[in-house]
Amino acid sequence: MKIDPKDFRVPAGRKVKLDKWPTAVKPFYKSKKQYKRFLEEDIEELSELQRLLYASNSYAVLLIFQAMDAAGKDGAIRHVMSGVNPQGCQVFSFKQPSAEELEHDFLWRTTRCLPERGRIGIFNRSYYEEVLIVRVHPEILHRQGIPPALLDAQAVWQERYQSIVDMENHLHRNGTRIIKFFLHLSKEEQRKRFLDRIDEPDKNWKINLADIEERKLWDHYMKAYEACLSATSTSTAPWYVVPADDKENARLIISRVILGTLKELKMSYPELTKAQRKELASIRKLLAK
Repeated sequence: MKIDPKDFRVPAGRKVKLDKWPTAVKPFYKSKKQYKRFLEEDIEELSELQRLLYASNSYAVLLIFQAMDAAGKDGAIRHVMSGVNPQGCQVFSFKQPSAEELEHDFLWRTTRCLPERGRIGIFNRSYYEEVLIVRVHPEILHRQGIPPALLDAQAVWQERYQSIVDMENHLHRNGTRIIKFFLHLSKEEQRKRFLDRIDEPDKNWKINLADIEERKLWDHYMKAYEACLSATSTSTAPWYVVPADDKENARLIISRVILGTLKELKMSYPELTKAQRKELASIRKLLAK
């Protein structure tokens, strides 16, 4: 299976037009059986690298997933990360901010959940909601208690992009590697998945009228995503636009991007000192008795 992560990476400084990025590409698998084998192989390798990440305790990895509803974020996280030891991985889902969170700057609630060294943190939605859903619904911004003098409609989004880039650069300088995925779903595929949620009783809970109201704002969301991806994809914290109309294909792409990033860290297990090796030899003698 040949997947080149660079094919899906947004180059730093590139102005993104999402209608130029595919929502579907030729499958990297020939059958469901082959897809499962490919994913299992990737999961096994990912599990080994996660153990190495945990043991070396130098880097942290943050995975960010953003998408329109029904794009498959939950499924991608569940399938791709299924082999990772829960002790070394944490998943956070960010929805409507609490009263306490609104009393702080927009990065505060997510900053508290950043992964420690040696761990993988996963944000299912993230601080990027503050330049996506809040941009589409600017009335939310006016409920955040920000001084009116700081709410210049022309400047606020660029300022937030800059705050995000500054924070991500800071994290990179301190050993956190950030990988950001935008699951790029077509409007037609979203319609089909919404219908499936209605027709399949065990999926009914996944849809409500609010989802349909948000779907009416599709074009507004695409513009918000284009501006966001253009402003915040950097060499240190890149965005990957993952074609999401085929869930299985998307999962394979995501797994390969994560594997590639982990391999670039050139990690190794801690080397023991002479004193530690001597201590181990003593322990072995005791156990041998």
